[in-house]
Amino acid sequence: MPEAEDVRRIALSLPDTTEKIAWSMPTFRVAGKMFATLPEEETSIAVRCPKEERDELVLAEPGKFWIADHEAGFAWVRVRLAALEDDDELRDILADSWRQAAPSRLLDSYPELGLPAAD
Repeated sequence: MPEAEDVRRIALSLPDTTEKIAWSMPTFRVAGKMFATLPEEETSIAVRCPKEERDELVLAEPGKFWIADHEAGFAWVRVRLAALEDDDELRDILADSWRQAAPSRLLDSYPELGLPAAD
C-alpha cells in the first residue's frame, strides 16, 4: 500500500515538479500549477480529473475514489492510498494528473509522459 512518502517521491520525480505547503497541506505543482495534494492527514490524495471521468471512477470504485464536497464543482477527485494496489497504480494516477496541469513545452519534452496509448 502506497503511503504519503511514496506520493512525495513519485510526484517529485515528475519533471519540473515542486512541493509547496498550501492550506496547511503538501501540494505538488508542475511549472507552478497544482496537480496533487496530500489532504486528510495524508491518507489520501486529491488529483486533477475531468468531471466526466471522475464521476465514472467514483461509480466504478467508490472504495478507492470519492469527491470531497468542497471540490464537487472542480475537476478533482480524491484517492484513498490504502485502496491502491501498488506504487505503479499511484504513479499512473499522479502522471495522469501531471499531464493535465503540465504546459505543452513539458509534454513535448517528455513524450514518455505523454497521453497513454489508446487501447
